[in-house]
Amino acid sequence: MDMPIDMQHQAMGYDRTATMFSPEGHLLQVEYAEKTVRLGSASIGMVCSDGVFILADKRITDKLIIQETANKIYEIDSHIIASVAGIIADARILVERAQLVAQQHRITYESPIEPELIIKEISNTKQQFTQYGGARPFGVALMVAGINNNKPQLFTSDVTGNYFSYYTNAIGENDDKIKEQLRIKYSESLTLKKGIKIAIDIFKDIQGKKFNINDSELCYIGSEDSKLVKMEGEKIREFVK
Repeated sequence: MDMPIDMQHQAMGYDRTATMFSPEGHLLQVEYAEKTVRLGSASIGMVCSDGVFILADKRITDKLIIQETANKIYEIDSHIIASVAGIIADARILVERAQLVAQQHRITYESPIEPELIIKEISNTKQQFTQYGGARPFGVALMVAGINNNKPQLFTSDVTGNYFSYYTNAIGENDDKIKEQLRIKYSESLTLKKGIKIAIDIFKDIQGKKFNINDSELCYIGSEDSKLVKMEGEKIREFVK
């Protein structure tokens, strides 16, 4: 039996604003934004015994695009990086906000900012946009990796504004399948090289014939020197040999 027109209109109204709860207790605009994140290309982050890294799939299919301009990993500060999944235009606003906060902290306190302060600032902004009238949630998940007092850290913020610290995590397309493999293969004793090799193998397994190392972007930071290193394509394969 079809739903009466009046009831259809009433049901549809719950997803036309980010500030209205459905009778089941859901914010439908937020749930739609979460689906958008899972359409984005995937990234894997991992805390290792000697540092932290993020490996991202740039998923460039158009040969007319210059690959170097299609970044998936961003430098927030010399000791902090971030990767995104979802609407990249939304992510750019959050990344630029994070970069500004990091710069202000260095100028004010003459010291590098803690990675958790960055993810907290971004998460607060995301949360605000789940309760503002006339605005929609940010359709992006953000993964932040960095070094704090020689300790590698990894955080992920979802579209609701929640964030958690992780040993290893994945965002974007097939994130559930990637996490299943990470739970099996991850160990706190892994070095950067071994961890990156595992992440590459997981991408190979999930993507199958579609996997291409030239579409991958890697950024890692060592615990001792907090030096940020970025590489792409075949250089990644050479690094993990």
